[in-house]
Amino acid sequence: MSIDNIISQATADAVKALYGLEMSADKIVPQTTKKEFEGNLTIVVFPFVKAAKKSPEATAQEIGEYLQQNCDAVKSFNVIKGFLNIVIEPAFWVSVLNHIAETPDYGFKAVTPESELVMIEYSSPNTNKPLHLGHVRNNLLGYSLSRIMTANGYNVVKTNIVNDRGIHICKSMLAWQKWGEGITPEKAGKKGDHLIGDFYVAFDKHYKAEVAELMEKGMSKEEAEKASPLMAEAHEMLKKWEAGDEEVRSVWRMMNEWVYAGFDETYKRLGVDFDKIYYESETYLEGKEKVLEGLEKGIMYRKEDNSVWADLTNDGLDHKLLLRSDGTSVYMTQDIGTAKLRYQDYPIDKMIYVVGNEQNYHFQVLSLLLDKLGFKWGKDLVHFSYGMVELPDGKMKSREGTVVDADDLMDEMISTAKETSAELGKLDDCSAEEADNISRIIGLGALKYFILKVDPRKNMTFNPKESIDFNGNTGPFIQYTYARIQSLLRKVTEAGISETFANVTPQEKEITLIQRLADFPSVVEEAGKSYSPALIANYVYDLVKEYNQFYHDCQIMKEANEDLRAFRISLSRTVGNVIARATSLLGMEVPERM
Repeated sequence: MSIDNIISQATADAVKALYGLEMSADKIVPQTTKKEFEGNLTIVVFPFVKAAKKSPEATAQEIGEYLQQNCDAVKSFNVIKGFLNIVIEPAFWVSVLNHIAETPDYGFKAVTPESELVMIEYSSPNTNKPLHLGHVRNNLLGYSLSRIMTANGYNVVKTNIVNDRGIHICKSMLAWQKWGEGITPEKAGKKGDHLIGDFYVAFDKHYKAEVAELMEKGMSKEEAEKASPLMAEAHEMLKKWEAGDEEVRSVWRMMNEWVYAGFDETYKRLGVDFDKIYYESETYLEGKEKVLEGLEKGIMYRKEDNSVWADLTNDGLDHKLLLRSDGTSVYMTQDIGTAKLRYQDYPIDKMIYVVGNEQNYHFQVLSLLLDKLGFKWGKDLVHFSYGMVELPDGKMKSREGTVVDADDLMDEMISTAKETSAELGKLDDCSAEEADNISRIIGLGALKYFILKVDPRKNMTFNPKESIDFNGNTGPFIQYTYARIQSLLRKVTEAGISETFANVTPQEKEITLIQRLADFPSVVEEAGKSYSPALIANYVYDLVKEYNQFYHDCQIMKEANEDLRAFRISLSRTVGNVIARATSLLGMEVPERM
């Protein structure tokens, strides 16, 4: 049992004995005592004041006295208004450390056949361009969230919906037909997603030139855009695709395969994966069918121009288009179709969509529509809405080819990690192969940590140079501390030093460190409840800071007292294990040496 649970149960026993108040221990949550006050854990006594019929101070005093007399873990206490600050018996922290060290899945709850099934959708790329920095944030958030939810005992299914149809896809296809001269990824020596992205940019370049030419002939910009022969050809290609034209479909399949091969390479390198991938080309017809079913039931209505709508005014929203007058689908219809297929494939209890905050309204509408159409999780779907990510010099635009490509970004991170590590002499004793692997771990760890440490709801600026710093709130700082601990443990093994100890009374710095370790399960739980990888990132940074302070101030290998030395080695090993567990929730690797 953790120290928090011990104090919660003892407090529940106290209020029952003192005031006859029956209260479940899990409703009493001790907080870490603020640094300006004496104590380790704080109990807020205001919920007990009514039953005690006394002032908050008197109530806290009585409960404190009861705990000191009846709970071995409590050494002393002090009262500040309605807050009971508890000092834990120093020797008791040793049993807390032993409990943590001996618990194989410390901080994680077991997934069982009875666990609720949570489906998490992330990535959602278009097949007309490679993954970019925005996708990197999306993928890292989605994958980290899947690890956090699994650690909270949920059965998790990671899913992706690929936007593989529509006018944007036709633009790349048409550009390849017009100017590609039969080029393939193999002939170009390029990843397929990059090659197709080049043609998307080429289409936009030619289209803009066409519009400019028409405007020179006296047309307004709007008239020129409507009159563009190139755009008309793209729309004609889309109609042929919708009609199942085999010539268009065969080009579409070939180019998509190129893109998927490129995506797979990027995903593997980024360290993310999926249990199931859905494709909009397969879901949009399912959505259309579901909307027509809703039309029959009176959930939707048809306008005179034959378009189909949902009236959401009673829900505080507006009227939402679901099928155009020509019968074609909109994004909302596709999402309904995808939901239908997913619900057929899995017994979903909760659905989480990892999508940027520009889609907030879309998911409000989707939630209502799915609920009206009978999906049991529809009303409770979670839109994990995150902010945009930019580089220090501003926004990115795919059409203009100014996007920061995910592959280029990873290359830059690994290269910078290698240069920085070499400058600091951290790769001096490594083979070339080992140096490359350590640079990869550091570079990608820096990228992941820098993005995930920010509250996901906030917009952020990603600064590659700042993220790779070996000091401060960065991935390399955390990884270096882990590697430092592993180096210490190798020396312990080589010297044959025992880790068995007895009769140790921890000092303040050691107690603070053990208390940080004891906080880990509650941080994991809160990160799952609030869908926030940032809580894990900030926790592991605080833990690492505390350890480095301890490492600086306390002798370990040179400690003369064998029991104290063994205790500090055990403490170091346990900190290393928790660092590894916490960083695994962020999708980060930690190196054994650096």
